[in-house]
Amino acid sequence: MQWQEHIHSDKSVLVGKPTIKGTRLSVEFLLGLFAAGWTEQQVLENYPRLTKEDLQALFAYVQECMQDGLLIELQEK
Repeated sequence: MQWQEHIHSDKSVLVGKPTIKGTRLSVEFLLGLFAAGWTEQQVLENYPRLTKEDLQALFAYVQECMQDGLLIELQEK
């Protein structure tokens, strides 16, 4: 999956947050929907401009960010 074909950052859109190309839907916002329990079907039905490929790119982007060490260090309880 070449996430770069689906996700970009433009300083004039949402202050440069990574978004799905052609939308104002940020990676952060979409991940929040999934974290809140939304299904892929619910996201696609509520945001009809999105495609399954966009969502696959979203997860590929996040996976690459984590692989590159861009994550919050978790503290032991």
